[in-house]
Amino acid sequence: PAPGMESLPEAVLIRILASIPAVDLVLVCRLVCCQWKNLVDGAALWILKCQQEGLTRVESDAENWQNFYFLSKKRKNLIKNSCGEEDLEHWGEVENGGDGWKIEELPGDFGKEFPGEEVHKYFVTSYEWCRKAQVIDLRAAGYWEELMDTTQPKIMVRDWYAGRSDAGCLYELCVKLLSENEDVLAEYKSETITIPQDNDASWTEISHTFSNYGPGVRFVRFEHGGQDTLFWKGWYGVRVTNSSVTVEP
Repeated sequence: PAPGMESLPEAVLIRILASIPAVDLVLVCRLVCCQWKNLVDGAALWILKCQQEGLTRVESDAENWQNFYFLSKKRKNLIKNSCGEEDLEHWGEVENGGDGWKIEELPGDFGKEFPGEEVHKYFVTSYEWCRKAQVIDLRAAGYWEELMDTTQPKIMVRDWYAGRSDAGCLYELCVKLLSENEDVLAEYKSETITIPQDNDASWTEISHTFSNYGPGVRFVRFEHGGQDTLFWKGWYGVRVTNSSVTVEP
């Protein structure tokens, strides 16, 4: 009989397997035989796929190249409607103090353009506390339980805030990692940030990275808000936009 694929040198077989879609490698090819299972579970195949698709990583920092590949391909902002393009859609637990939340076009009165051409709108608060939250279901977003419990990839949180130059305001950010039963497993809470009146209206980024948070994380709860400090009727409070939560490779 003619020699089969099992007779191929391992390096050649890895190159053949690297041309197959990643999901098929895990769900189909891995089940063919012990040799293929070992190759799919090993680093060499995934290092090659990463190289072929331009996914770079410091090799000394590598623990699981398969997870790195899937996390890199899946990487995206998990916050929906982060810039107010859909009004308040996807935001829950909304607290509408004063005249409530409003969406405005950049740069807005006494404001500045955002440092990024992709952002066109922002949410703005009023003369009493306005808050809104979004809960991200990590499993529904494609991050399976074993990955979250064993690899515990970093979870990066970012938000942007600004005041108007003619009014002072307050801003807060609170992000929680929650279990299946919504117990708090890790939390980041900013201080209450005060922007004085007569500020330069520039946009400021705030960020936090969760790591080594332990097993059991299934949800991320993102909440932010603020108000003005002058209690002027209308929308003179803090402005927020381009919020993001990403699971990092």
